[in-house]
Amino acid sequence: MRDQEPAPLDPERRLSTKEAAELLGVKPETVYAYVSRGQLGSRRVSGGRGSTFDAREVEALARRNRRESAGGSGSGGELSVRTRVTLIESDRYYYRGVDAVDLATRHTYEEVAEWLWTGRMRPGSTFTAPAASVAVARRAVGTLPEHAAPTDLLRVATIAAATADPLRFDLSEDAVLGTARTLIPTLVAALPHAGRDRRDTGPLAHRLWTRLCRRDPDEASLRALNTALALLIDHDLAASTLAVRVAASARAHAYAAVSAGLGVIEGPLHGAASGLAHRLLQDVLDQGDSAPVIADELRAGRRIPGLGHRLYPGEDPRARALFTVLEDIPAAEPSLLAARDIVETTARHAPLHANVDLALAVLTTSCGMPPTAGETIFAVARTAGWIAHALEEYGERPMRMRPSGLYTGPKPPQPLPE
Repeated sequence: MRDQEPAPLDPERRLSTKEAAELLGVKPETVYAYVSRGQLGSRRVSGGRGSTFDAREVEALARRNRRESAGGSGSGGELSVRTRVTLIESDRYYYRGVDAVDLATRHTYEEVAEWLWTGRMRPGSTFTAPAASVAVARRAVGTLPEHAAPTDLLRVATIAAATADPLRFDLSEDAVLGTARTLIPTLVAALPHAGRDRRDTGPLAHRLWTRLCRRDPDEASLRALNTALALLIDHDLAASTLAVRVAASARAHAYAAVSAGLGVIEGPLHGAASGLAHRLLQDVLDQGDSAPVIADELRAGRRIPGLGHRLYPGEDPRARALFTVLEDIPAAEPSLLAARDIVETTARHAPLHANVDLALAVLTTSCGMPPTAGETIFAVARTAGWIAHALEEYGERPMRMRPSGLYTGPKPPQPLPE
């Protein structure tokens, strides 16, 4: 039997602190914590020291708390967050209800980003970086040592760009969208050029190519890079996206939220996974056979990178889409065959499908990019998704991303240590 909802209160009535606490099922001091977090409004009692609270507002908060408590109790302890951005189900994923693969293969990265942010398609969308932001970001990135990782460069560029934006604390939708449309091209412009092409205009995929590859791109290669960017824009609540939402919940500005995401993707199980797959694929290409390479990986106790995904029992749709586009690049054929060899060899013992990290590795190896290129592609692409989630979180009550710790230490009080 479901718990019955309490009878509705008189909408014109104002509650005392004690009454509000009883309705919410919390201590009086917690009521004031709700006020400090912006979850409740209060009014001082005329001539007194206490506060009163709008009955309808308290009742609405009590209903919301009950719903969230009920939702959390049956979720196995996992945090669930309402989102309208991305849905993953049945080995497919959708951006705002539209098949993400269809969007990625038919539109530019910029157009897909706009769809994710606004729910509107803006054909021909372009992102332009302000000269001042680019200048300060490049200066900051230029101070880093040569061995700095891509995410190091992007984090520093993000922080530098924030300092050049006096409006960064404006969290209105228009302001955050303005930040998104300038931050992403600023991050690309802050990266050092790899070849002769010094392009800082045109489609973002072409600008990013000049930072990843020494040779000039052909149309098929640019299409593959653009598709990879669009496929990777978002993937529900990945670890880095959750970090972004926590930052946004605390009302950190968009640059700080993106910086939080960049801090998480550097892990080998997230954004850096494509680099491991790149090195594995290169070893297979060098030896001409995946069997000894996979044997060495397993002997060393390492998992085979680029295979399997816990959200997809079958094939990762991002990998399938990117492999299809890469088939149009003649130079990619050896890497595609090597990737297929890896999957088939591993499948003898574990039926794992290729994931997007292996597809990214095919792109980076066949185009002569460094092992870190996949991580750069991932970070630049995912920035658009992080902005979408930050925008969504700014519309929620602040500080809601605050799980309670389950203390397992010594029972207090303990004596002072000597």
